[in-house]
Amino acid sequence: MPPATSDDTQASTADHCCPGIAATVWDQQFDTSVAHPARVYGYWLGGKDHYEADRRAAEEVIRLRPQVVAGARANRAFLARAVRYMAAERGIRQFLDTGTGLPAPANTHQVAQGTDPGCRVVYVDNDPLVLVYARALLTSTPPGSCDYLDADVRDTAAILSGAARTLDLAQPVGLLLLAILHFIPDSDDPARIVARLADALAPGSFIALSHLTADFAPAQVTAAATAYNAATPIPVHARSHAQISSLFAGLPLLAPGVVPVNEWRPAPGGFGPPADLYAGVARIPRRGRR
Repeated sequence: MPPATSDDTQASTADHCCPGIAATVWDQQFDTSVAHPARVYGYWLGGKDHYEADRRAAEEVIRLRPQVVAGARANRAFLARAVRYMAAERGIRQFLDTGTGLPAPANTHQVAQGTDPGCRVVYVDNDPLVLVYARALLTSTPPGSCDYLDADVRDTAAILSGAARTLDLAQPVGLLLLAILHFIPDSDDPARIVARLADALAPGSFIALSHLTADFAPAQVTAAATAYNAATPIPVHARSHAQISSLFAGLPLLAPGVVPVNEWRPAPGGFGPPADLYAGVARIPRRGRR
């Protein structure tokens, strides 16, 4: 993807690939003077679609907690491992990726369809900027399918009804909630969000979740989160191991449980650098069995 060099370039991209998004909505979301969470995260991943405000915010967080770059990349690697496990080892052929973010290497449909080209994926985000890029760049293999849903993770009814247009929710689904629930404050009850989604999924489904923590370096992560929250419109909320574990709503966890993101079933060769995220994968058992 070419670097984002001007508002005109980006606006023309939006008009070309998503004419259904009104220009006023695009303009409201596309204020280059304000750091954008998806572009900041993309910067840490090594992407090119960012502006000066995004770079300032990203670099300030790096200054305060350099491990943030390793964390973003470890989270991306966890996505690939979790999806590959679900598709290759557990036979999951449909995925619901909530909180998509900007396209990056090893997107969910690419990993899943690497196992079976017929896998179906629904990407969910409530950010028009993200959806513009998703519709333009996240294209499925012919036997499979990709769909894109504009919905807030808190609106579980909209997510489930929209996903049902592409996925068969009577069959197992791989639900991804990666680096999304730390944007949800306690007042919005993130555990309840997970429980509502889990209750609608068929037995044999899986939920993969990752979340920011300050457990490993409380002062540094708190300072970095404070700087991030001052620069971006959507604040993050670091949580403890116990709090993140509780987000799984009592569902049975796969080994090794809720662990640092780089320690969840790492590829041969080691854990990689430490990261300020916990991650885990749970399965949906038969009803009445937990």
